Amino acid sequence: MHRRIDVEALCAEKGLRITEQRRVIARVLSEAEDHPDVEALHVRAVAIDPGISIATVYRTVRLFEEAGILARHDFGDGRARYEAAPDAHHDHLIDIESGRVIEFVDEEVEILQAKIAERLGYRLVDHRMELYGVPINRDH
Repeated sequence: MHRRIDVEALCAEKGLRITEQRRVIARVLSEAEDHPDVEALHVRAVAIDPGISIATVYRTVRLFEEAGILARHDFGDGRARYEAAPDAHHDHLIDIESGRVIEFVDEEVEILQAKIAERLGYRLVDHRMELYGVPINRDH
């Protein structure tokens, strides 16, 4: 379900100055098919430009997050993980054994959440849903 989002284009839309190191980090984020943490982003960025420090990655991630370009997630493993701010809403299922994160959209769940909010006297304006599970052993 992962869609490629052009982080560098989002930076331009938000009017952020894009240095060469930020461009590399934006590219790494755009190409990520997972939800990397800062350390993983650093490893990938250094493979492209060995001069990028972990501090630069931290600063850039914070800047991108504050600008609404990145979404931060905590999937229960104690690490902040990131993805380019999605243009369409989706939820996450986290495999607690492997750490794999599966993105999904379920219209029935979306409708139910809005109904629950309404029943409690609210109009839902945003939400984040993360499900945690283990694979069902189909061998036995």
